[in-house]
This record gives sequence, structure tokens and C-alpha cells, in this order.
Amino acid sequence: MSPSHALNAANLLRDAGMRVTKPREAVVVALAEQPHASADEVYSAIASALPGTSIQAVYNVLGDLAGRGVARRIEPAGSAARYELRVDDNHHHIVCTRCGAIADVDCVVGHAPCLTPSQSHGFALAQAEVTFWGLCEACLASSEDLAPAGA
Repeated sequence: MSPSHALNAANLLRDAGMRVTKPREAVVVALAEQPHASADEVYSAIASALPGTSIQAVYNVLGDLAGRGVARRIEPAGSAARYELRVDDNHHHIVCTRCGAIADVDCVVGHAPCLTPSQSHGFALAQAEVTFWGLCEACLASSEDLAPAGA
């Protein structure tokens, strides 16, 4: 963990009213370096630096971060929950149907909720969550490489 990331992670945790611990800092840094990571991916990223940390501790930290608004939990269909630090806007995601890569897609219609349903059923809308699905650039390129000649 680089000192600048550690300082930013510590400040982010303090600003959210959270106690600064090594596992929390490490998880924040892992999410900064690998947006849309699963708990297993976060665990893999921090395990060598914090060998005493368990996967359950990572799940607990991610839950705490999401609960305090430091991280956002997204759950693309057919995928493990993913986490990101981009929480200050109402953006959407695009997911590759082959490899599972995830990218952010900015709202195109202004501020949250940026989409309006045909009926609100009395709900006070706070945000809209849209997931776009398709093939990422790498998977698309590999599909074209596999296409039969003349197709």
C-alpha cells in the first residue's frame, strides 16, 4: 500500500466516521486500484500484505464501507457482488456477457435518479440503476478472430 493511498484511505474512513484499521485501509486501497472487485478479488489483493486477515473480515469491511456510503455494492445478474468507491453520483454499468468485465457508464440525462419510470407507485425516487450487457472490446475482437472466413 503506497503512503499516498494509505493517507487517502485513512481520510476517507475518518470522513465517514469510521475507525481506521489496517484491513479497512487495505480494502479501500484495493477498491481504488481495482474498481468493481468482488470480495474474493479484494481478499486476494490484500492477503499477502495482511496475512492474518480472513475472507470473512473482508466481507465485514465491505459491508461496513457500503453501509457508511464509502463503497457501493453492485450485483450484476449471474455474478458475485462487486464493490466500487465511486459513490458520489448515479452512474450505471456495462457488463461483458462473456468475461464479466465491468465498466462505468455515466448518466446521460442529468442528476439522480436520471431516469423516470412511467409510474412511481408513490415512491420518492432516489436513484436509478441500469445495467447494460454486451461484449467488451477484447471479447468482441476474439470473437471476430474465431469467425469463419467469409462470414
